[in-house]
Amino acid sequence: MEEELTKQKPLNLPPIAEGGWPIGSAKKFAQDRLGFFEEYVPKYGDLFELTSVFFKLIRHFKKVVIVTGPDMVKHIMQDNNKNYVKSYGYSVLKVLLGEGLLTSEGEFWRKQRRLLQPAFHRDRLASFVSAYAEFGQQLVDKWSKEPAGTVVDVSQGFMEATLNIVSKAMFSTDVGDAMDVVNREFDYANEKLIARITSPFPMPFWMPLPGVKREKESYEAIKNVVAQVIEKRRNSTEKYDDLLAMLMEVEDADTGEKMSNQQIQDEVLTIFLAGHETTAVALTWLVHCLDENPEVVEKLLEEEKAVLNGRTPTIDDLRSLEYTRMVIDETLRLFPPAWIIGRHATGPDKLGEYDIPADTNCLIPVYYIHRNPKYWEEPLKFKPERFSKENSKGRHKFVYFPFGGGPRLCIGNNFALMEMQVVVPMLVRAIKLTKPAGFKFKREPLITMRPTPHMQMEVQHR
Repeated sequence: MEEELTKQKPLNLPPIAEGGWPIGSAKKFAQDRLGFFEEYVPKYGDLFELTSVFFKLIRHFKKVVIVTGPDMVKHIMQDNNKNYVKSYGYSVLKVLLGEGLLTSEGEFWRKQRRLLQPAFHRDRLASFVSAYAEFGQQLVDKWSKEPAGTVVDVSQGFMEATLNIVSKAMFSTDVGDAMDVVNREFDYANEKLIARITSPFPMPFWMPLPGVKREKESYEAIKNVVAQVIEKRRNSTEKYDDLLAMLMEVEDADTGEKMSNQQIQDEVLTIFLAGHETTAVALTWLVHCLDENPEVVEKLLEEEKAVLNGRTPTIDDLRSLEYTRMVIDETLRLFPPAWIIGRHATGPDKLGEYDIPADTNCLIPVYYIHRNPKYWEEPLKFKPERFSKENSKGRHKFVYFPFGGGPRLCIGNNFALMEMQVVVPMLVRAIKLTKPAGFKFKREPLITMRPTPHMQMEVQHR
C-alpha cells in the first residue's frame, strides 16, 4: 500500500496569486472585487488560487480558485455539473430565499425545476407582455410629465416598474402593501447578505446585538408579506390565472404531491425578488450606455418607427425588434447584474492541466469574462452589432452567459429579456435621459452589480 501511495503522481495545482501576509490575495479581492480581476487575470491566467489565512478557519471550503477559461467554465457548469453545487455564498442567501430554485440542490432542486418549468415557457410568457407594456407605459408617462431638465432617480423608477410587472405576473391583483415592504427593505437586505458572504466571521444570528436584530427584522418583514399574500390566496374562492395559482395547483407527475406553503413561499420570494431586481439593474445600465452612445439611440429610434411607429409592442413584434435585443445583449455583456457565479467541487476534478481537490470553491467572474480582450475585440466599447446573427456565429457559449448556463440556466431569462424588449422602445421614443453634469457613480458588486449612488438622469422630451 505504501508503495502505491509513493508512486501516485503529485497534484498539479493551479498557480497561487500572491498577496501580503496574513490576509493574502483575498485582501485585494475584498477591497476592489471588480478591479481585482482586471489586475490578476492577465497576470495569472485562466485559473489561479486566491489565498487568505482566514480560509483555513472557514470549514465551508479548503481552497478558492478563480476560473475564467470558457472551456473550464463549461466543464464546471455543464459537462461535469454533477460534481459541483452552489458555493458558500448561496447558502447565505437561504436566510431570505429558503430552498427556492436559486439556492436548493440535488433531487429537490430537480423536482422543483420540473414543476416550475411550464410557467416560463414562451407561450406562457406571451400572456405577460401586456403587463410589461402596462407598467412600462406607466413609468414613461410618469417621467414624461416632469418638466424638461428634471432629474429623476432612474434606478428607483425601474425598480418600481419591474416590481409592478413581476407582481402582476405573480399575483394578478394589487399587492401594494407587499411591494412597499420590499421597496423599503430590499436594498438593506442586499447589503447585509453580501456582507455575510464576504466576511470571514459573520455575526451569528443568535447574538443579541442591535445590528443583528435589525438585519433579522428586515428578512422577516420581506418573508412575512409574501406569506400573508399566499395565505390570503389560500382562503380565496376566486379563480386566478397567474404564477401563484400555477404554483399552488401544479402536481408532481410521479407522486401527485403539491407544493407546501413553505415551498411556494420560497419560490415566490426567489422569483419575486430576483425577477424584478436584476431586470431593473439591467435597464439602469442600459440607459447609462445609451447616454454614452447617442448613435445607438438613433438606430433604436429607426427600428421603433419601422416596427411599432408608436404602437404598444405585442409578442409578435419582438422578433422584429432585433436591434433592440442586440442593445440589451451588449448591456448585459458590459454590465451583467449577476456579475459572479460560485460553484463548490464536491469531489476532485481536473480543469485544463490543473487538478482541483474536493471542497474547492470555484469563483467564475462573469463580469470579467464578458470583458476579456482574449475573446472580445475592443471589449470596453459599446457595440450592439457584435450580437447580430452573423457576428454571433461560432461564439463560445461561455464567453457570454449573463443568465448562467448548463442545467441551472436562469429559469426566468426569457421573462427578463422579453420584458426589456417591450419597455426599451416605449421609453426611447418618448424620453431622452442624460446624466447631469458632475454626477458620478461607481459599480457596486453586491448580490447584483448595481450603480451607487442610484443613477440620476435628466429628463428631456422627444
